[in-house]
Amino acid sequence: MSNPKSLKIVLIGAGSVSFAPTMIRDIFLNDRINSVQLNLCLMDLSETALKASEGYAKAVADKLGRSPSIRSTTDLAASLEGADFVITAIEKNRYYYWSQDFHVPRKYGFKQIYGENGGPGGMFHTLRNLPPMLEIAHAMERICPDAWLINFTNPEAKIIEAISKLTKIKCVGLCHGIGMGLEQLSQMLEIPEEELETVACGLNHFAWFQSIKHKKTGEDLYPLLKRKEREIPWLALWDEIGISRIMLRTYGLYPYPGTNHIGEYVRWSEEYLASTRMQYFYDPATENPWKSGSIPDFVYSIGHMEPKPLFGEEKAANPMENSFRLTDGELQASHEQAVPIIESIAFGVTNENLTVNTPNRGKIPDLPHDMVVEVPAYADGEGIHPLQMEALPTAITEMIRVQGAIHKLVIEAYVEQSRNKLLQALLLDPTISTYNNAVALINEMCEIQKEILPPLHW
Repeated sequence: MSNPKSLKIVLIGAGSVSFAPTMIRDIFLNDRINSVQLNLCLMDLSETALKASEGYAKAVADKLGRSPSIRSTTDLAASLEGADFVITAIEKNRYYYWSQDFHVPRKYGFKQIYGENGGPGGMFHTLRNLPPMLEIAHAMERICPDAWLINFTNPEAKIIEAISKLTKIKCVGLCHGIGMGLEQLSQMLEIPEEELETVACGLNHFAWFQSIKHKKTGEDLYPLLKRKEREIPWLALWDEIGISRIMLRTYGLYPYPGTNHIGEYVRWSEEYLASTRMQYFYDPATENPWKSGSIPDFVYSIGHMEPKPLFGEEKAANPMENSFRLTDGELQASHEQAVPIIESIAFGVTNENLTVNTPNRGKIPDLPHDMVVEVPAYADGEGIHPLQMEALPTAITEMIRVQGAIHKLVIEAYVEQSRNKLLQALLLDPTISTYNNAVALINEMCEIQKEILPPLHW
């Protein structure tokens, strides 16, 4: 569709305070996209959030001197009419269900340190997000079959794999996890990020830098990284890089994005995350957050904790008000890849992408053909082109291969409405405790999340 006269971009989940403002800024900051008649449609189920998002979009467009058509709607089908690109980042009652994903598996002895993309929590997270994401994808098949779906919804790899297998639309998954890894490398090497040239691949939230070089000199920086890692005190940035350092020593490659995400995929990660048991803290003797609806306090990591007053009320922030407020500062583009990909496909411009999530198709040797993996790519007027990778070390390959089997079984559990297929996936997971606990976990999660999970039967 090189050099179109008009372009329609749809943001689904446009009420998201962490997603929508970034995408809106990136879209309006791109000169090529704004050189044609741009139609931006904001779609969300919350009218209140949509109103805030639409107001922010109009303010950004006005400040930048852009003249797009901006509209908002709670009607999915209406939003997709004439769409060229659909960007998704959706989640219902995110932290309420996450607190269950994190806590309940640990109650049954699963050695799960997080619960977003990997482990049993990641499986239930997938099963909750598959129905709305597949609803969007099937609606695109009917209404805008030639449009691209660019997804940020987690669990990224499982969601994209399901869409790739169960629909015919063009889709890609994006994640900024590699940016977190690059920041860590820059800190450890004491070299600015812009001077680093890396190649990375693997599984989303469990990927590995295959090469790290200096852009100017071409020097292989892995020997320097390994020397400097030995000099760093053990507790430095412990919750962010503790497990990454051990994996560098063990496997010879540095993983990303950070301890809590990487640790979802390995059984022995618990001792490398100090905040494991605090991630959603509550006292079970006096509190029952899932009956009361009061979400426990979330602790991402010890390093992210802010001091709270001993007495007196804490000043509550309004995330929507803060995120959708246009400040007087200069508007800056983010490092997210959605808008560069749109620019590439729509205008025939070649852009490199550090990583995308897409079916493997042999790009990472020795991993399943249809498993969704994270690989570098470039985009142009013909689409998105993943790059061929070298094989990862055997131990890393096998850890990822197990996750590929879990992906397949979770998707089959959804399609077949089968608790037995979900049980098979749980019994493969590295964090498994016992068979009886796996069965009990499935039954409890299907009960407490029955309003949002698809039907699953023994």
